[in-house]
Amino acid sequence: MICTCIQHKTLEEIFQILERVEMAEIRLDRCPLSDADIEELFSSCDLPLIATCRVAEAGEAAAERRLRLAIEAGAKYADLEIEAPTPVGKRLRRACVDAGTIMIRSYHNYDETPSAEVLAEKVSLCRRFGGEIVKVVTMARSEKDWETVQKLYGEDMEGQLVAFCMGAAGRASRLECLRFGAPHTYACLTEDEAIAPGQIPFETMAAQLYKAPFKGPFHNLVDNLPASKSFAQRAILAAALAEGESRLHGYSPCADSTAAIAVARALGAEVAEADGGRTLVVRGIGPVRQDLGLDALFTGESGLLTRLSIPLMALLNGKNLEIRGEGTLLRRPLAGANEIMAAFGVVLTNASAQGGKEIFIPARVSGRLIPGHAEISGKGGSQLISGLLMALPLADKDSILYIRDPKSIPYMFITVDILKRFGIQTGSEMEGDDTFLETRDWNYCTGMTFKFRGGQRYRAAEFDIEADWSSAANMMVAGAIFGSARLTGLDTHSLQADLTILDILVEAGASVSQDETGEVNVCKAPLSAFQVDLNNAPDLFPITAVLAAFSAGTSRISGVGRLAGKESNRAEAILEMLQQLGVEARIEGDEMVIRGHSLATRLATGTLLRGGAYTSRHDHRMVMALKVAELGADGAVTIDDTDCVSKSYPDFLRSF
Repeated sequence: MICTCIQHKTLEEIFQILERVEMAEIRLDRCPLSDADIEELFSSCDLPLIATCRVAEAGEAAAERRLRLAIEAGAKYADLEIEAPTPVGKRLRRACVDAGTIMIRSYHNYDETPSAEVLAEKVSLCRRFGGEIVKVVTMARSEKDWETVQKLYGEDMEGQLVAFCMGAAGRASRLECLRFGAPHTYACLTEDEAIAPGQIPFETMAAQLYKAPFKGPFHNLVDNLPASKSFAQRAILAAALAEGESRLHGYSPCADSTAAIAVARALGAEVAEADGGRTLVVRGIGPVRQDLGLDALFTGESGLLTRLSIPLMALLNGKNLEIRGEGTLLRRPLAGANEIMAAFGVVLTNASAQGGKEIFIPARVSGRLIPGHAEISGKGGSQLISGLLMALPLADKDSILYIRDPKSIPYMFITVDILKRFGIQTGSEMEGDDTFLETRDWNYCTGMTFKFRGGQRYRAAEFDIEADWSSAANMMVAGAIFGSARLTGLDTHSLQADLTILDILVEAGASVSQDETGEVNVCKAPLSAFQVDLNNAPDLFPITAVLAAFSAGTSRISGVGRLAGKESNRAEAILEMLQQLGVEARIEGDEMVIRGHSLATRLATGTLLRGGAYTSRHDHRMVMALKVAELGADGAVTIDDTDCVSKSYPDFLRSF
């Protein structure tokens, strides 16, 4: 990225400048800003800002105070020269840790370029004294000086070192440093406002960096995110089982939710649309009898709807029936479903010759669901378990369900939340090792217990269906890499697992802000490698892999084992996509390991992703990930099937 240095400007002038740059260094030792101005600037700007206040110019006390104000107000970076007194450095380093600000320790030599050995010592010193990013700037008297500085770069320093030269001989190094993995470089507003010799104006540098075949920045306002189909499908089924009329606001159609409406009608519920299609009015069949008498139930292409329906129909239908579907659902095994349902006296068998022990759709459901105490494995995911959570409260006896090694835990809590809205009571307990007890991180949970009182009834409800974080994640990643994205209508306290995209973006280094109204802003910033466990949020895997491709360094994404039963074998599909795009990636056990480079480095080295013909494998999430990747490709990315986005986000291509 290009960081524009700003000096001698008032607060109003700075805000005007920030409207036309992508990143800025604010020289607090040279700008006439009051303490209140500093707090307003760094608390209200979404662009990544570097707070700089040289001790040599401002004095020790003033420099520390001004930097601390900026850090506490939300500065993305704080730059402190390595010559600053050690106590000042320690105090500001602690302030950065507390505030989540990235500390830059910098070394400047305005007279010469020392030897490579001396420079290496300076880098080591900067890192030892808190520099998460090290900045080294020297005066170049010849091209050999830049060659000396280049030696500081190495694979282990990508995204962590900004090193270039000043002076006429070093002018080209200010852009070339991006080729070697510098997370950003520095520009001036105009030649007359250069802070150091050889500095290049932002517009000149931007024209040199962001040239064809790059398609330009991505800026998007999304105020029509689709409803979460995870919420919608659960709510539609619950409303169908309830006594009375339920109203589900904020609905938006997609193939999976439409299939859920068809199931509701097959159960005997009446479903109509109101408010221009944004509200579903469902008159349920409650109080529910256990003799629906259906011979078959069609669940479309939805794995969730299928798994929710199996326990419900085993309890309510009164006789054996066949679950049918279409599309990719027919190729996706119902991993572990037979063992789970057998614990409640229900037998699943293949209705067609599939071969092997795995159960596929169409599948026959035989036997009635027997309430009681059962222990099951959660390794296969949460969807069938959610079906049990919906069915067991309707049984005539109490039940206790223990789940060992649970996965996709947030989705179970979405089910519990929906049940609560419809008057169904459950109790739950979680267990885990010391790490889980300390962090409450779901990835360390080793077991869950749910308790149900039998004989309960669903009661009609009225509420808003949440907007979908899975869909929003694609827009956010596009903004984080290529420009900006502003999304409205999101619940920032949601139980949806894919809310974790905010944590992933922050860890990668993106500039993220949110407010209580549900507006989320994501801005481009220098991105670095990250590690994340997506066992509880597997739908984020494709777009997180694209994020990793543009994050400097080696990222590791856990949860590969959770991808086999999706619309495609997503682990295989993602790896194939990355390698075709020209990204170095491999699978190690349950991790996908991705070697990424920043957009600036890819532009400077001419290594944008590869355009060409790609397959989505009829997977809606692969289409979305490929469209985001195309923004950083050297040519068009053509996809064999984009219609499959209708499964979750029919309007995605237009909105994007």
